[in-house]
Amino acid sequence: MAEVYPIHSFSPNTSNSLEEDGESHPHVITISSEDTTTNTNTIEAWLPITESRKGNLWTCVFHLISSGIGVQALLLPVAFASLGWAWGIISLSLGFTWQLYTIWVLVQLHESVPGTRYSRFLQLAMAAFGPRVGKLLALFPVMYLSGATCVVLIINGGKAMELFFNVVTGTTSSSALTVVEWFLVFTAMAILMAQAPNLNSVAGFSLVAAITGIAYCTLLWALPVAKGRIPNADYGSSSSSSSESGMGRMSDVLNGIGIIMLSFRGHNLVLEIQGTLPSGQMIQSRKTMWRAVVISYAIVMVILFPLAIAGFWAYGNKVPSSGGMLKAFLLFHGSRTSEPLRGLVYLLLLINCLTSYPIYAMPVFDNLELRFVSMKNKPCSRLVRVCLRLFFGGLTFFIAVAFPFLPSLALVIGAVALPVTLAYPCLMWIAMKKKQKKESAPNTDCESGAVWSWNLLLGSLGMALCVLLVVAAVWSLAKNGLHANFFKPE
Repeated sequence: MAEVYPIHSFSPNTSNSLEEDGESHPHVITISSEDTTTNTNTIEAWLPITESRKGNLWTCVFHLISSGIGVQALLLPVAFASLGWAWGIISLSLGFTWQLYTIWVLVQLHESVPGTRYSRFLQLAMAAFGPRVGKLLALFPVMYLSGATCVVLIINGGKAMELFFNVVTGTTSSSALTVVEWFLVFTAMAILMAQAPNLNSVAGFSLVAAITGIAYCTLLWALPVAKGRIPNADYGSSSSSSSESGMGRMSDVLNGIGIIMLSFRGHNLVLEIQGTLPSGQMIQSRKTMWRAVVISYAIVMVILFPLAIAGFWAYGNKVPSSGGMLKAFLLFHGSRTSEPLRGLVYLLLLINCLTSYPIYAMPVFDNLELRFVSMKNKPCSRLVRVCLRLFFGGLTFFIAVAFPFLPSLALVIGAVALPVTLAYPCLMWIAMKKKQKKESAPNTDCESGAVWSWNLLLGSLGMALCVLLVVAAVWSLAKNGLHANFFKPE
């Protein structure tokens, strides 16, 4: 993994004071700039995340929807099967509100220090917790949420491509290519699309990803509702009706909560997306960004809630824990669905995986290029940029082939990365405000005290919940076993 160097940009009014107080900011590379909106003469202007700050409200909406909706949402009815109707809806509502609040916190922290823009999650973590602790806490979750998501996109996209090919050609058993070859075809297409120079330039792909994500999620709950629920659908909580031990029932409940929490994704990209917006004394990026968040997550809510509720209504406890709504649809309604409609679902899923790959790969591209820029003190040439992205594409392809069971570990590894969504934003708010209070005593002690306590509560609960989810996921793996088909994707 490439070493991470935090990059900040400063306005002329603050650069001198920061240079004088270098000991207070040992992790900051201080670079003066005449225009904090473009930063054409800074290192940030050479890196793909901040190379272009010409984004707007709608490009942010496209990025947020495409990063906020994915195949993990198809498992929401599985969570309801463990929690039941009441607790399923309550957990989904509380989880949605919680993660929306942490997004608000991240948006506010993006420019919490005058003249500084924290355009990367890891950069903010290092500024809040210190270089070593920040890197220790945030490096693995952030890189996992980017790199591992790209691996899962290869696995799901390759399988969707194979299923779409089988529907188009009318084959039902073996196809023309092996699973590894489908993965390779998908990876080649994804890396070709990922050659876009910067995050702002993939807005068109994010728009397509948003449209296709909304489309296939809507189809997968609307079609079962239209065809009617399956016979003998059971809506009782599987954890309450289980004859297992108390630990088994608790594990089912926690895994259900974990599935709900992991369905909210994209927090590792919020600061990066906000970094594509222009900002200055006349224009504040947080106002535009928050409007984009409200619009995009209103759409995400309209997608996720019907998917969970209608999916559980249609299938009850019979929703497969692997594959979720997609597999349930094929098992119970596939034979009664026309081939063109099934092909459309596969095609939408395939396009969504392809167009989601660039935005999730961009933080890794940025990290790799930052290493090169820091050593050479010059921007990456086109050849170097292509080679770095080919390297990453080859690495994700290798991991997808070597560990095709990675989605089965989503609850375990995802719970380790869950603090990025639930806890770290709140704890970073506390750390940043504590530093600001030391430097200049604010006159908002009462207000800050209430928000301080609230963030401390949420941060502590988030960390405790993540620990419980890891324990429950490991216990379930130990109980049910793991089909570790190394280098044998199926």
